[in-house]
Amino acid sequence: MLPGGKPEPGEDRRRTALRESLEELSVALRPDDLVELGVFRADAANEVGHLVEATVFEHPYVRVDAPAAEIAELQWIDIASANVPLAPLLADHIIPLLLARR
Repeated sequence: MLPGGKPEPGEDRRRTALRESLEELSVALRPDDLVELGVFRADAANEVGHLVEATVFEHPYVRVDAPAAEIAELQWIDIASANVPLAPLLADHIIPLLLARR
């Protein structure tokens, strides 16, 4: 799964991504370096029968030392050969998009 969450009142998607990255990963992303990949819908990973809608951004690499807030585990993967369970959003939308751009 990717870090993320719902926007607060009056908060745009970009600001939500910045806030959630800080809260869940303890990293301050640079707003001007966020590139919107798109808005995607997929089955929710942990809620059978529910859909998730996500605006996904790309950002240049930043070091992330440990998860924070409700994130239980942090794992970097090689998207070309990931052999771990992935949320449908990642498996069906984000990883294929990133691989196609290589």
